[in-house]
Amino acid sequence: MLSRREALVSAAALAALPAAALAKAGPAGASAASSPSGRPKDEPFKYCLNTSTLGWKQPIDAVVDLMAKAGYQAIEPWIRELDAFTKAGGSLRDLCKKLHDAGITVESAIGFAPWIVDDDAKRAKGIEQMKREMDMVAQIGGKRIAAPPAGNDNPNLDLRKAAERYRAILEIGDQVGVIPEIEFWGPVKAVNTLADAAYIAIQSGHPKACILADIYHMYKGGSGHDSVRLLKGDAIPVIHTNDYPADPPRDVIKDEHRVYPGDGIAPLTPLFRTLKSIGFTGALSVEVFNRGYWAQDPLEVCRTAIEKTRAAVKKAFA
Repeated sequence: MLSRREALVSAAALAALPAAALAKAGPAGASAASSPSGRPKDEPFKYCLNTSTLGWKQPIDAVVDLMAKAGYQAIEPWIRELDAFTKAGGSLRDLCKKLHDAGITVESAIGFAPWIVDDDAKRAKGIEQMKREMDMVAQIGGKRIAAPPAGNDNPNLDLRKAAERYRAILEIGDQVGVIPEIEFWGPVKAVNTLADAAYIAIQSGHPKACILADIYHMYKGGSGHDSVRLLKGDAIPVIHTNDYPADPPRDVIKDEHRVYPGDGIAPLTPLFRTLKSIGFTGALSVEVFNRGYWAQDPLEVCRTAIEKTRAAVKKAFA
């Protein structure tokens, strides 16, 4: 647990994180006019699909085709899909070209390398796994990879040590050209809040440190959503976007209860407005583990996910 002094230092450093991370960060009050060229004023974010939303039933190259038809600008694949693709004879270079031709960028990717575990030998293997997975992401033109607290559910995890471990994989990312994003998981005992992730990112002291946030995990872990205002947009280049119902209640709700943006009780309108106010122009990556959706036509799920996300964004800026 952080001491009072550490907590105050962490809070004071929050505002400095993005500026240190990316020199091109915009002002806190950045307007829609400073968004990337071509985005409407009421749609300042990039629309992305985390492929888990489709249930991993199609090969990754087929998913790209579906996403192109639905109108996505970005993808967040899982490493398991890239592994399956190459084992079936697919070429990651060819997949990179397919993505480029479709106008789809790889904003992030999902892996579970145990880079943060306390056991030295297991952590060394986890770091090697992370390096291999970074290389795969780089081959498809990817920019980032998730760095969740996989394998470490220690409620007494020393966040300073976690920051040292995060810096180690950031330095590997410098070599490979892929940035690991510190991710927090609401249900676990270690690194389960936005504050935990922010502390680790700040304490790492690395200029490219950043956070992978998730609307559901902010709710499940008790972070709340208003705390995002303490950051600047470039600190959180990708946000897992979803919604959740009032029932089951927060203490028992699970990933499988996630629903499309706008279909639940998440405070999406104030959150999207806050994101815009802090200069966030990154990707809203729809990540929903809903078995009911997995049973539906994948193209229909693709289209519904982007349509509902777009509607929620436009509502916020109407």
